[in-house]
Amino acid sequence: MKTQKVWFITGASRGFGLEITRAALRAGDQVVATVRSQPAQLVATLHNHPALYVVQMDVTQEDQVQAAVKQGIARFGRVDVLVNNAGFGMVSAIEEATDAEVRKQYDTNVFGLLNVTRAVLPYLRQQKSGRIINISSLFGYDAIPGWGLYGSTKFAVEGLSKGLAVELAPLGIYVTAVAPGLFSTDFLSTESYVAAKTIIDDYQETVGPMRSGASALHGHQPGDPKKFAAVIIQLANTERPPLHLPVGKDTIDLYRSNAAKMAQEIEAWLPVATSTNHDHRVMASTIT
Repeated sequence: MKTQKVWFITGASRGFGLEITRAALRAGDQVVATVRSQPAQLVATLHNHPALYVVQMDVTQEDQVQAAVKQGIARFGRVDVLVNNAGFGMVSAIEEATDAEVRKQYDTNVFGLLNVTRAVLPYLRQQKSGRIINISSLFGYDAIPGWGLYGSTKFAVEGLSKGLAVELAPLGIYVTAVAPGLFSTDFLSTESYVAAKTIIDDYQETVGPMRSGASALHGHQPGDPKKFAAVIIQLANTERPPLHLPVGKDTIDLYRSNAAKMAQEIEAWLPVATSTNHDHRVMASTIT
């Protein structure tokens, strides 16, 4: 018999967050869905579902995060599955982005994730159970021109997930970093991603196509968000979920390509890479 779960999902107003919320409710679970603005809109979208509790929360504001988690616990009594989904993309050459633009990207995609995780973990630790599902990206597997800064936040999500996993496993808490490829959400719509205000002509050949082509790809992505949400539901109900899960053929292809390139490069430089240990014979003669 399936046990009803309580989900805490960030960035639930649209895209993956909305689809995961819908799927969890259809599965008979309860959901604390957080939105940065307009909570009434999400309530209306999901027809004021009795198992839904919508909370307004900005992941970059730690006091709001702490308050939202407490409200969710007060409403449903526990949290079983945390989905760190809130985030946004930025198209920019790394040099083009200002300090403020970079910090805003990291504040949401990395430090916001940490704010929510820190707020939820005391309850999961007390329960000695729970799942943390961090939404990463195919951009967290390899560098793509124009998406290097955004991708670096997802590299951070992958690393944080790995660290959390080894620390939390003895406590019965499982962590999965899910890296979706291109899905037909609004991620590539002009309202969802930002572009650096500064444009340097020298990057036209590499970053230029991304600036002009990202929104053109919107609506033509291969992935179905509803199927992605089904994968997340499956993860939450799997006894031993994976730590890393690339989702989408494009993500698998990028992962394999990057792994092969890294292996080839390391092998080519192996004599240099393994040449740095102390020469013990020289050390011994010097001591004598």
